[in-house]
Amino acid sequence: MAGWSRRDGGMGVGNSDRQMAASLGFIASAALGGRTASMSSESADEMKRSIMSSDCNKASGRSFMEFLDRITEESNKEEKLGPLHDAAGKGKMDTCQHLVENLGFDVNIPANDGSGKTPLACSVSCGQVIAVRYLLHKGADLNKQDVTGFAPLHYAAKRGYDGIARLLLSRGANVDVNSSEGTPLHVAAAHGKFGVMQILLEHHAHPDRVSPDHCTPLAEVLCAANEKVNESGCLKCMNLLVKAGADLNSTDPDTPLVIATSKGLTGCVDYLLEVGADANVRSKDGGRRPIEIAAKSGRRGLVESLLPFTSPIRTVSDWSVEGIIAYARSRPTEDKGQESDEDSNIQQNLRDESAVREDAGASRACTKDKLSDEDRKAQLKLHGGKAVSRMDYTGASKFYTEAIMLDPADATLYSNRSFCHLKIGEKKDALVDANACISLRPEWPKGYYRKGAAHMSLKEYKEARDAFMDGLKLDPSNLDIQNAYWEADEAMIKKHSAGQSIWPFA
Repeated sequence: MAGWSRRDGGMGVGNSDRQMAASLGFIASAALGGRTASMSSESADEMKRSIMSSDCNKASGRSFMEFLDRITEESNKEEKLGPLHDAAGKGKMDTCQHLVENLGFDVNIPANDGSGKTPLACSVSCGQVIAVRYLLHKGADLNKQDVTGFAPLHYAAKRGYDGIARLLLSRGANVDVNSSEGTPLHVAAAHGKFGVMQILLEHHAHPDRVSPDHCTPLAEVLCAANEKVNESGCLKCMNLLVKAGADLNSTDPDTPLVIATSKGLTGCVDYLLEVGADANVRSKDGGRRPIEIAAKSGRRGLVESLLPFTSPIRTVSDWSVEGIIAYARSRPTEDKGQESDEDSNIQQNLRDESAVREDAGASRACTKDKLSDEDRKAQLKLHGGKAVSRMDYTGASKFYTEAIMLDPADATLYSNRSFCHLKIGEKKDALVDANACISLRPEWPKGYYRKGAAHMSLKEYKEARDAFMDGLKLDPSNLDIQNAYWEADEAMIKKHSAGQSIWPFA
């Protein structure tokens, strides 16, 4: 018990400390004894409060709080999914065998939470290959889909589990089973999982299937570029699809060349041109060719790449790099109705998943002569998202400010503007907007993430950690917030070790 001491510096142990030590000793012994301790959220919260108010060693306190979070999450998952799902997901083979062989559990039993997820899907999504083999041996349906249409193969594709994907396919998994996010190939492409994509294509996955979101696998991997996979990884995945016969000029949701140009992916544009993509196919929204999109956004390098492959445009008198850029910039924004929102609409169709641009993609552009306040707000969101995509955070902030004037109760606008403030160094303004976001939408984890980020930039690490903790209470599985929490925690420790007493246990 040397890690526990009284606040007055004495050598004794207070009653509350003894109670805490006993409680923590119980859960520690449960873990060491080979079983998972079960604890309700209420009990865990009470124990956390006890830890925070105690004199425990800071490292021990962190470890115990992390352990409490883990066992609480595990208990909640077990309650939501079911005991066989829990055992399969954790690779507890003795428990799996007991439940199936002694208690007669159905290996295809759906989860208790209404998701329709099977024990096999749980074992696949957690990478528990021994459990996967056992459940297949016991007759698990490897093509059974949950309420989103995901089969076990989708989960292997999403996580990038090459070996499990190969195992499922060898046992007869449907390579093109469809879901709300498309086939396993769509899912693997959307997450840049090269190895799984290769395996799926070896098993004759269709390279041009269109998902419910109107995307081909080639479009999916381009949408994921610089979000879930770097451009180099994107190129590798594209090469796989092209070799498998993917249509280079499919317009679902736009041609690959339009998508790559809109996202400024120079390497991808060069590759597509090299393998024969048509540079003259226009975008769906606005009807512009890739070279016009590149010129409008000021991407000179892309204009230079596209120029030799593009047929001259009749209305461009100077068919040169400079002439095309000048033409694109001088072109009236009202031409062809909705062309002023060309880039934003393309980003909308691509389902851009970045934090700030996500909401922009949910809105539709409207012609200027028919704008209501709601339509105007939606258009400002689109412009804000486009500005963020160009890293013009000052411009984006102005668009979000205008939108807030139209609708001061939209929490997303404050969240997005907080992000922009942070990017341009306006730290206190970022915090103000984060607090406004939380006030308007207290159940949304993103607001607490923004608040924590603002506090981190202000070097207010305890406040940042508290904000991230509040976000985790709402969304315990959010990896971004988890990582941010521990980053703030580490910063607190470093600041404390430098001589500033901020540790709450001290």
